[in-house]
Amino acid sequence: MNIARSRMLLFSWLLPFSALAEPAQPTHEFTLDNGLKVVVREDHRAPVVTSQLWFKVGSSDEPPGQSGLSHALEHMLYKGSSKTCVGEASAILDKLGASHNAFTDKDVTTFYQTLQPHQLAVAFELTADMMSTARLRAEDFIPELAVIREERRLRVDDEPDSIAQERLMRIAHPASSNGAPIIGWMHDLQRLNAEELRHWYQTRYAPGNATLVIVGDVTLEKVKTLAERYFGALPAKPFVAAKTSLELAEPGERKITLRQAISAPRLIMAFNVPSLATAENRRTVHALRLLNTLLAGSNSARLSKRLQFAERLFSSTSSEYNALYRGDSLFTLNAHLNSQSAVSLDQAQSRIWELLDELKATPPDPVELERARTHLIARQIYDRDGIEHQADQLGALESIGLSWRLMDEDADELNQVTPEDIQRVAQTYLTRQRLSTAHVLVEKTHE
Repeated sequence: MNIARSRMLLFSWLLPFSALAEPAQPTHEFTLDNGLKVVVREDHRAPVVTSQLWFKVGSSDEPPGQSGLSHALEHMLYKGSSKTCVGEASAILDKLGASHNAFTDKDVTTFYQTLQPHQLAVAFELTADMMSTARLRAEDFIPELAVIREERRLRVDDEPDSIAQERLMRIAHPASSNGAPIIGWMHDLQRLNAEELRHWYQTRYAPGNATLVIVGDVTLEKVKTLAERYFGALPAKPFVAAKTSLELAEPGERKITLRQAISAPRLIMAFNVPSLATAENRRTVHALRLLNTLLAGSNSARLSKRLQFAERLFSSTSSEYNALYRGDSLFTLNAHLNSQSAVSLDQAQSRIWELLDELKATPPDPVELERARTHLIARQIYDRDGIEHQADQLGALESIGLSWRLMDEDADELNQVTPEDIQRVAQTYLTRQRLSTAHVLVEKTHE
């Protein structure tokens, strides 16, 4: 889902801002009798279609002691069902030349296939069977857990940045379950069992707890016929509805210090902020998104231009704000200290605070804001040129309790944000009372 779109960004600067707007693609929705919601977006530019089934369950729903359960279940749904044996569903899709995979996040578990339109029935049949008759046998789960534990070792335990992010997430979410890692804590992965897995499947994987998103060279009539045939045959059943994980508005300043085998110190600053689903108004969220772009969205952004390239305080800088969560989110700044720099992380962090305080004291220049806005909208337009990214956005919105229509209203709402809005959200949310900090220091070796 992390797709580089640099070429469009280059050409977008040559266009007037109004030329960045695109008409919305024809989009439809309907709900089957069993509760499954279906969103269909027509895009006839190429003979291809993507099918994504979004379940409203992820790591934020897992109780203590069962972290990683949603991700483990995602793995296990490829281990056989009433119609397929272990690995057969993937083999069928591979033979068709389809692109297919799955992912788990804090609020969702998603299964997707991209293939030719005349093959859509195959994807529907396999997915409907997988979501309703998965075998989930203990003899398959035990070795798969070993695979997941090894995945964790490689992607988290052996990666200094991943360790720092994981530890920071824990202290940044003191009042909710959002701090647990999606892959799970290692001690939980050593104790999960097939009975817990089956219970999770039976109580969460219901038609009424999912959204089917179809984008591509199809018509509403064709999708409706196939959806009724394959998914409509599944019975409605009760499920445990997801709850929204809200954070304390101002938990107080928190800090961790880690020592890792790295070449230069690293700094992460994470502020507790609302998401699109929890904010009192969408304008606040759009202002945070533009603030994110303004700070580190390009080489001309403030953190990058001034602290990385001009002052050479950092070798790299970045920022992140994901608004598409069911619960509250984080606004995160990342920086790697220049190995040639003589300053400490505390001094470097003070320099970042000075930059943030400037934004709080003085709104950004309208030209600077317009540059950030054009950058953000151009990137989104280029991303949405692909049917998979369109489906990602539609499915994410629906899965956190919002309407897919917000995707088509996004550019207009971003265009309404003013410099004073940027100043307001900086003053409100970039405060010490909302801050969690990770200092990652160079581990000293004893020779």
